Amino acid sequence: MNIFSKNLKNGGKNSMLGYLLFYFIGKYFYKLAEKHQENKWLYAIIGIVVYYAGTGLGGLILGFVFLLTDVNFDWNNPITTTFIAIPFGLGADYLFYIVLRKMWTKKENPKDEINDIGINDFDI
Repeated sequence: MNIFSKNLKNGGKNSMLGYLLFYFIGKYFYKLAEKHQENKWLYAIIGIVVYYAGTGLGGLILGFVFLLTDVNFDWNNPITTTFIAIPFGLGADYLFYIVLRKMWTKKENPKDEINDIGINDFDI
């Protein structure tokens, strides 16, 4: 049984949260790219990919921590693992959003430092 047939079996209730997350993640990255005149759909899709990469990385980190500390955790419960993985994905997206915003803002407002050489800020 794969993930799609399992999801259809329980009525698709677990996937609704995923669809909402996709929508809002894509929306925020789309708006950011639109504001800075970048490729809107590309960054909306990359935002969703970064979310999945963050959840995967978080799962690996938690797996190693639980393995090293002998914590007994039920990995077969999809609801629990989903709610544990969401903060890792959102955190990765937040960091990526901040990095893109700073990078694009810096690119839009390049400082002309060559003209500032020799100018003392205290002189009026």
